[in-house]
Amino acid sequence: MIADDEEAERKLCGIADAILSHNRAIQVRTDDSVVRVFEGKPLFYRRSRGYVPRPVQLAFDAGSILAVGAELKNTVCLTRGNQAILSQHIGDLQNEATYRTFQQTIAHLAQIMEIKPKLVACDQHPDYLSTRFAEETGLPLVRVQHHHAHLAACMAENGLAGEVIGVIFDGTGQGDDGTVWGGEFLVGGYQEVQRRGHLRQVRLPGGDRAARESWRMVLAWLYDRLGEQVWSLPVLPQRAVDEQKLLIAMLKRGVNSPLTSSIGRLFDAAALLTGAASCNHFDGQAGMALESLAETASRVATLPKVTVQARANGMLQLDVTDLLLGLWDGDGTPAERALGFHSALAAAVGATVGRIKELTGLNRVVLSGGVFQNRLLTELVYTSLTARGFEVFSHRLVPPNDGGIALGQAAVAAHAGQRG
Repeated sequence: MIADDEEAERKLCGIADAILSHNRAIQVRTDDSVVRVFEGKPLFYRRSRGYVPRPVQLAFDAGSILAVGAELKNTVCLTRGNQAILSQHIGDLQNEATYRTFQQTIAHLAQIMEIKPKLVACDQHPDYLSTRFAEETGLPLVRVQHHHAHLAACMAENGLAGEVIGVIFDGTGQGDDGTVWGGEFLVGGYQEVQRRGHLRQVRLPGGDRAARESWRMVLAWLYDRLGEQVWSLPVLPQRAVDEQKLLIAMLKRGVNSPLTSSIGRLFDAAALLTGAASCNHFDGQAGMALESLAETASRVATLPKVTVQARANGMLQLDVTDLLLGLWDGDGTPAERALGFHSALAAAVGATVGRIKELTGLNRVVLSGGVFQNRLLTELVYTSLTARGFEVFSHRLVPPNDGGIALGQAAVAAHAGQRG
């Protein structure tokens, strides 16, 4: 965000015919807040202007903690006793100018709130710039697994204690096993969580390219089932057919193809198979297109169910292969199949959480992660779980996406026995 006259003149000289200035400098870059309505209450996509630095009240004393958030949609959080003060939306730290704003925001927020942190919390991913910043502060450091932070953020803003079942759906987060998580069923609280279920892991052929080119995820999901027939799918571009030997090597040997359980990447594949979107020019584009398409349907297409299986170690695993095949060749219009996909996934969430309850006795469920910006999916999951008698909690004060991660990091750190 351009916030001073010199920068505006330099960057906008070829765009703007005139620039209206002022003799008072802008002190803090602040984006507009972005909010939807869910169940009659706000659902934040971006918590910024008008809401910051209004504190989130905590049900516990957090002391003085700095939580530096994630790499994308970054916000930071400072705690003071039972108050958590989140910053405005900062953005994606991979941009140098945004990273400078990140550093400035921490210093400014600590100054105006008169907080001197005694502990710093960060994501456990070693390559995040926010993590590197935390390591360089010299403060005692608590590393928090990405999806644990999502769970803790939803618990903290809802004033929950004890243990809950967490349904955490997003695009990317480093898991405890070193793979890319994103479709997780967790059990636990602030101090620790256990992974009890997840979307079946598939390869990300091409690594980060698979997050932009949706056909790669269709290939990852359907190659094992269809074999050589997969190359005849019209949704695959000609270059995929031309490079099939390389792609097969990626899938079979894991070359530049990490394992993932990401629901975000699943939505990419579903969007391509329904014709909703073919790629992601920005984060979540295909998922948004799929939701928009589904909302135009007048009926729900009947599609194959998601298979929920217990593995030998007791871990529950959701296999959506049949569902994706149904999206491709099933009955109904593209919109009806898109709605059927949302409905089938929500039903699978209800079934999985029901089985976890049988094992744990837990009845409270928190929903978090960027995929729960999808209002249609959230409503269907909420309805499925409440119909089964669960008490369901979602985000109202901070975004379900990575904009709420810093709050969860602070909450986990506050219970780590190292409070300031």
